[in-house]
Amino acid sequence: MDFLNAVILGFVQGLTEFLPISSSAHLRIIGELLPGAKDPGAAFTAITQLGTETAVVVFFWRDIVKIVSRWAKSLVGKVPRNDPDARMGWLIIIGSIPIIILGLLFQDAIETTFRSLWIVAATLIGFGILLGIADVVGAKRRRLKDLTVPHGIIFGFAQALALIPGVSRSGGTITAGLFMGYERRAAARYSFLLAIPAVFGSGLYQVYKSIGETGGAYGAGETIVATVIAFIVGLVVIAFFMSYISKRSFLPFVIYRIALGGVLIVLLATNTIAA
Repeated sequence: MDFLNAVILGFVQGLTEFLPISSSAHLRIIGELLPGAKDPGAAFTAITQLGTETAVVVFFWRDIVKIVSRWAKSLVGKVPRNDPDARMGWLIIIGSIPIIILGLLFQDAIETTFRSLWIVAATLIGFGILLGIADVVGAKRRRLKDLTVPHGIIFGFAQALALIPGVSRSGGTITAGLFMGYERRAAARYSFLLAIPAVFGSGLYQVYKSIGETGGAYGAGETIVATVIAFIVGLVVIAFFMSYISKRSFLPFVIYRIALGGVLIVLLATNTIAA
């Protein structure tokens, strides 16, 4: 049963990681509804995110190679420091700093307190409303070439909010980008690139911590299977999402978030599931 549950959770991770609906919230909720009802845990979530983030690397492979190459060459003067790709390398580094610092400072809370389903319900609804407002009032004129260091830092803090299940890494950063006037596609693109260092760092750290440990929600075999499935499904979803937001609004995701948060509150209030 644990193996089947892990397969389901891997599919859910791949399906929800790139949509602004919070994959960690879905893993937390689905984990409570599956047979055996248990929280998959922050470690399982972080490790399976390695699968979906590998999908980002595959999807944006050419961009990533160019950014890394130009950034490295700018360090030795072979490329101007104001080269767009070299700048993007620095902006990804700068934008990753907030989540690293806050992730270390609040590690215990992330693995315990923040995983309360009451908090998940509140963040699903609250940040869903914020996403809807940002999508309506945002100018949607700025592109990635207009990205500045202060904006990169704001994106970084928005990403750090995703340490709380229910916020959504893509949802938080895209919302911040829309409020700052960026196009939907530009905000999403930077959001996905910005996540690479943070997700790989967190996931590999959790792999290191879990070596030799026992008593986790799922064993190594189940976690590996879930991660592979998350990669395959995530690769399909990211292609769909980047195409979708080029022409359509985030309204369906806003409605879904609010509805899911409302259902979760009802389930909690009636003691159908435990917080």
